[in-house]
Amino acid sequence: MEDIHGIFTTFKEEFPDVNERHEELGREVHEKAGPLPAKTRWLIKVAVSGASGHYRALETHMEKARKEGATEEEIMHALLLLIPTCGFPCFMEAYRTYKRER
Repeated sequence: MEDIHGIFTTFKEEFPDVNERHEELGREVHEKAGPLPAKTRWLIKVAVSGASGHYRALETHMEKARKEGATEEEIMHALLLLIPTCGFPCFMEAYRTYKRER
């Protein structure tokens, strides 16, 4: 997948060994650590990145969720789940990212 954010490309160029280890961990956790299908994993990451305020990650996770077959309704549902758990202001920040990203 092409880098969505230029700063990530810069990071990979400046720190290739660190990036490779980071990607190895990601593959281990995503592909081998449990039974969840890819689409579900990416929807969970949508919610986690939205809840934690990592909006660049949220953009990336929404794109990856779409590539795994998630619909806009499923992505929005993952974001709406932030309201009762994290609060309306948290949701609104994630929602702003969603709307800007589209």
